[in-house]
Order: sequence, then structure tokens, then C-alpha cells
Amino acid sequence: MNEAHSSRPAIDCDAAAALMDPLTDLVIRAGAAIVAINRVAMKIDGKADGSPVTEADLAADRIIGEGLARLFPEIPALSEERVDPAKPPYRGSFFLIDPLDGTKEFVAGRDEFTVNLALVTNATPLLGIIGAPALGLIWRGLVGCGAQRLTIAEGSVRDVEPIHTRPFPRGGAPWIAAVSRSHGDTRTEAFIEARPGAIRQALGSAVKFGRVAEGGADIYPRLAPTSEWDIAAGHAIVTAAGGKITDANGKDLRFGERRDGFIVPEFIAWGDPAAVR
Repeated sequence: MNEAHSSRPAIDCDAAAALMDPLTDLVIRAGAAIVAINRVAMKIDGKADGSPVTEADLAADRIIGEGLARLFPEIPALSEERVDPAKPPYRGSFFLIDPLDGTKEFVAGRDEFTVNLALVTNATPLLGIIGAPALGLIWRGLVGCGAQRLTIAEGSVRDVEPIHTRPFPRGGAPWIAAVSRSHGDTRTEAFIEARPGAIRQALGSAVKFGRVAEGGADIYPRLAPTSEWDIAAGHAIVTAAGGKITDANGKDLRFGERRDGFIVPEFIAWGDPAAVR
């Protein structure tokens, strides 16, 4: 774990663009390691917060951690699986990693689990990559430069297409709310109920961000605590695709600054920034 004890140089958009392909390769390799694990025979441990961690989490984390240390040793990296030594605030630029988002989905035998990798600059996600290896998909984006969906087969990129969020439905047309399959909460339900006409789309992990970014869902609210590594990559991708991420009051989120466990109290991913209110 690299620690940010002082200010680090901030990586701009042009420099980040050069990182996209090598970072995508790391996400592909980490995803391949996850799907190679035998879910029936794998070891499952419990963290202090009660959430599961498996050998798949650790294998993916090792691939990404070693890869980042080799390719970009000057950039600090914070991972869910190596968070104890971290000492915020993080200045300049740093990587934020969730090597296996949706571990519950993975353990349950479902395909909606992801590898999340983000580059945060000046407390805002600039670059994000979400790999869904069991679905053969990667969503990635660079703020100011657009977002893409990649199709992956046999460890290689087979197709790349630009993606964009869609305008919020008008005139009483139904709109789609991406919701968590495993982490429901009363505040989020009340938020959706207050906006009649919603069609709930239950999904696991950061796949929900990908659906918003590609225009398959209009909004993804979670008005309950989560962690920065769960949402940083999705934040960058949705923003790059034309959307916006805010708290419940429409304010921007900041990353790497909190000293209480990198908690995000709440967020809403809006496909259409004009719908923020």
C-alpha cells in the first residue's frame, strides 16, 4: 500500500488517457483470475464488518496491486483489501480499487460482480474502469473525453463502442431506476416511491453504473452508506458518459479526504444532469 503523506502531482486528462489501455488490461487479467476460481470449493472468510472476502477477492487484488506498483509506482493506490495502512487525506492523484465488487453475488453463483478501478485527481474521479468478467463486458470512461463499452472474449477486446447516458423520460413516460439486489434500504425506497412511474431494475455490484452510463437506466440512487472504492469508477464513467453523481442534496462528492473509513453516506447517479434536484 502506498500512502499519501504529502501532496502528489495531479494527473491531468491528457496524461490519464495514456493510462487507459494498460489499466484496462489489468482489469481484464483480474477478472480472468476471478472467473477461474472454483466457487464451490473456494475459501470464504468474514471481515470485521461482516462482509465476505474470498480467495477471488485476494487474487484480483494481487494482480491489480502488483500491476500498478510496476507500471505506476509514483501514484498511491488504495484498495478495499489493503485499507488498514491508509492515511487520508490523499492529495493530487491516487488509484482507488475494489478488486471484487459484489462478492455476495459471486458467492451466490450470479454473474453480476465486477472489478472496479478508478483514478482520482484532486478528490474527484477522473478515470474509471468497471469490468464484469462473467458478462464479458467492460465499461470505461475518462471525464471530458467520453465513455465506452467493451466486449471481452477469451481475455481480449473484441468490440469497442461509445456510450452515453440518455435524457430523463418526459411527459409521464416510465423511467428505470437501477437498484441493488443485495442492499435495499428504506431511504432509497422512499426516494423512488416519491417519483411515481419508476420501473425498478434489480442488479448487483457496479453493473448498475454501467447501465446508467450506457442509457439502459435513468437513475441509480443509494441513500445509505457505502465505500468510496464501490463507486469511484462508476462515478467517473457515468460523468464521462454525460451524467452526474451527487448526494441527496445535489452536491458533488469528494474522495480520499474523509478520516472515518472512506465512507460515502449517500449518492445518486443521474443519467440526465438536468434531472438533478
